[in-house]
Amino acid sequence: MNKIMVIGVSAGAGKSTFARRLGELTGIEVTHLDRLFWKPNWVEAPSEEFSAAQQQVVQRDRWIMEGNYGGTMNIRETYADTVIYLELPLRVCLYRVLKRRVQFHGETRQDIGEGCQEKMDWAFLKFIVTTYGARKKSMMERMRRYVEEGKIVHYLKTPAQIDGFLKTYIKK
Repeated sequence: MNKIMVIGVSAGAGKSTFARRLGELTGIEVTHLDRLFWKPNWVEAPSEEFSAAQQQVVQRDRWIMEGNYGGTMNIRETYADTVIYLELPLRVCLYRVLKRRVQFHGETRQDIGEGCQEKMDWAFLKFIVTTYGARKKSMMERMRRYVEEGKIVHYLKTPAQIDGFLKTYIKK
């Protein structure tokens, strides 16, 4: 487990927190895709720049990259030996998104690009609710493909499974 993708069913699934904790336990550097994608004041990076930044990371011997960004998933999946997929229930994802809005009000989280203060709008919440089911289905198809390709796939659906997975690295 040297080149690790952390992906999830939705915003609020816990990808960033999980990747950060895994990085601390394994000593593997974590790249948060939101930090590469978002420029100050929530301006999107040009697609060439975003892709090039990921291409640099995947050339390393060891890495953890967290985030979905389906349009560039092929860059990461080509090199990844391990995929960790987080699929928490929709209500948990929504709760976490709302909680971080309150928790980080007026601040920039460490997993988001600099100068992007935490915000929330109805369009984002609607996006989460209306795409959750389809994403869940497409992610399961993706996980099956990864297994067929010989990648190690960890499918974690509960906080207990997530904590249990991370505890296996505390003992090492």
